[in-house]
Amino acid sequence: MDSRQKLAAFLQKRVEVDPEETQAFVSAFTEKKLRKKQWLVQPGFVATHRYYLIDGALRSFLLTENGQEITIALAIADWWISDYNSYIYQQPATLFVEAISNSTVMQLSFAEEQRLKAANPKFETFFRIIAERGLAAQQRRIIAQHTQSAQASYDSFRTHYADFLHEIPQYIIASFLGMSTEFLSKIRNQKVPKRN
Repeated sequence: MDSRQKLAAFLQKRVEVDPEETQAFVSAFTEKKLRKKQWLVQPGFVATHRYYLIDGALRSFLLTENGQEITIALAIADWWISDYNSYIYQQPATLFVEAISNSTVMQLSFAEEQRLKAANPKFETFFRIIAERGLAAQQRRIIAQHTQSAQASYDSFRTHYADFLHEIPQYIIASFLGMSTEFLSKIRNQKVPKRN
């Protein structure tokens, strides 16, 4: 299945569309190949696109004044990513969006998204659905960060990102989970007592 077919399948799982509507939607996107460490968005510049990940892994992160990286979001296949505050309001970004590994994305410009929404209410529904699901996932993550132990947070991460765990460097995982790399290393290396 190529990139356009994967994007079409993602659309068709969320809204009922005919072949012509599917073609109109998919043709608004452009495939982009990324090298590891390549930036798609950087602070100070407007995020003009949102990205649907075909393969690989991406992250959005910010840099604190003392140079610490704080990972805000991760994306693997079938996920979307951008600096959404910048993208939605078309104002300068505060986040970096970076390829963690060599990746392929389908990119959609802000102008093309507005055109799609105006042309067909089904596309408006599609973008509402992915926004709602993204917001719900973000809320679950915030709640988990405030209520789970560090071990439970890491276990949850391993469950959600199992396929890409080996591709994501430990310092990014630690940053995403809100802990130091050293503390994450202790959790990962912790021996679990055997039951009798």
